[in-house]
Amino acid sequence: MTGHVLIVEDDRVTRMRLAGYLREQGYRVTEVADAEAMQQVIDTDPPEILLLDIGLGGKDGLTITREQRARSRVGIILLTSRDEQVDRIVGLEMGADDYVTKPFDRRELAARIKNLMARIADIGQSAPTAAAVDSFGPWHFDRIRRRLVSAARIEPLSGQEFDLLDALAGNPGVVFGRARLSEIVGRGDLRPGDRTIDVLVGRLRRKLEADPANPDWLLTRAGMGYCFAVPEGS
Repeated sequence: MTGHVLIVEDDRVTRMRLAGYLREQGYRVTEVADAEAMQQVIDTDPPEILLLDIGLGGKDGLTITREQRARSRVGIILLTSRDEQVDRIVGLEMGADDYVTKPFDRRELAARIKNLMARIADIGQSAPTAAAVDSFGPWHFDRIRRRLVSAARIEPLSGQEFDLLDALAGNPGVVFGRARLSEIVGRGDLRPGDRTIDVLVGRLRRKLEADPANPDWLLTRAGMGYCFAVPEGS
């Protein structure tokens, strides 16, 4: 286990204790107190996961989450206080992968980091054949506002629709199995007979495909799962 975790926490005691514990778990850990120092680390030694205090002084965790999600797929776990429920929801809507409430159980946090690291590694091992797709056909995929935009209309996306499309369009040509997509949209292990992923794909096709029955973008790979078409010229 050699994943790089970057802790962004302005409370020195919390930061040092957390860093020490994660090093004991086998992670490579860098710790900083603010957004400026965080960016210096990201520019020179990008982490797999950001552990990000939502209540940072200066540039706060929500702003950092929005900015990082617009430019990268780094894993983001928010560290929040019990009275920050609204901010937690906003953070997830902005693209954070998970959150842990202070005071947190270190074993729970370690488990969440381990699970997120595995998901990141899984995507990384399925090397994409093209860059992440932002625009296709008549559509622009607005990841910040979590919607599809064309000259004719705007299609808002539910949380699960966004997560599924973000994974597929972020890795065009890569086939994702239903079980993997079930984890990505937050449903956990896929149960026998569970058609949630097929229903989500159907809903997305009705929103973005000219002919949902004969899709151009969200493609089925028989016996394997789904993938997003690689745009021409990629």
